[in-house]
Amino acid sequence: MDLILHHYDFSNFAEKARLMLGFKGLAWQSVEQPPILPKPDLAPLTGGYRRIPVLQEGADLWCDTRLIARELERRVATPTLFPAQAAGAAEAIAWWAEMQFMRPVALFVSGINADHMPKGLHEDRAKLHGLPPPSIEAVRKAATRNLHLVRPQIAWIAAMLADSRPYLLGDVPCIADFAVYHVVWFFKGRHIDCRAELAPYPKLIAWRDRMATIGHGSRTEIAAAEALAVAKAAEPAPPRPSDPQDGDPRPGQRARVRPGDNAKDWVEGEVSFIDAHEIALVREDAMVGRVAVHFPRLGYDWRVAR
Repeated sequence: MDLILHHYDFSNFAEKARLMLGFKGLAWQSVEQPPILPKPDLAPLTGGYRRIPVLQEGADLWCDTRLIARELERRVATPTLFPAQAAGAAEAIAWWAEMQFMRPVALFVSGINADHMPKGLHEDRAKLHGLPPPSIEAVRKAATRNLHLVRPQIAWIAAMLADSRPYLLGDVPCIADFAVYHVVWFFKGRHIDCRAELAPYPKLIAWRDRMATIGHGSRTEIAAAEALAVAKAAEPAPPRPSDPQDGDPRPGQRARVRPGDNAKDWVEGEVSFIDAHEIALVREDAMVGRVAVHFPRLGYDWRVAR
């Protein structure tokens, strides 16, 4: 398989994907995308979905690390991200980490580093969440305010590891570890290091360091134009049999999808696959031809296109 990851290095969600690729022992090609709009080499592939990372193989694109994890697991079953002994609990912890823990950490770290973030990033992220552009002073104040939300949640992670287990739910890493790790990783992701917040918890630090040793697999840099050419030369893979849920659009119908957290940009296309976890839309673009863009169901809105 020729996997391409569209990402940028300081993205914590991209770090989760890079580490999962390493865990699966995979080789992959790296395309560095801009951290803010415009993203002229990503939009033709995704139809306007702008978030990072995006995994590509040929003319198929997988959006969101939750779906990327499922796709990697489907292709490479061992070692597993979803061990049976952690079923349910692992995915619940992963959901908490990404939906409740991540945002206050991001606001804390980026607020501490308010003067050192890439130009335009604060405005770009505010727009993403439907908010007006913030002042630097407002970003700094958000750091203090969100630290009070961050510290209790760090303590929860430390409590999971207090009995000296090597990973959050036992002897082997699972999706919960990757989801929590990518948030913890962000504490060191900027100019001003925020890792002192972890210092009271040596077992948490030891777990973090164990996770880091998994590595990123075999990474090769390519130009964005190469990824566009790969998509244009390919056709979407034949879809698996669908399993529509009550009220779902059926394969062949047109639908549109967007992230559920205030994102404004819909991606529209023809449904090629749908089940309880995933919806894939086939769309046409002059630069890349026919592509299939895959989205997770959880955390995303969909509508039948009129």
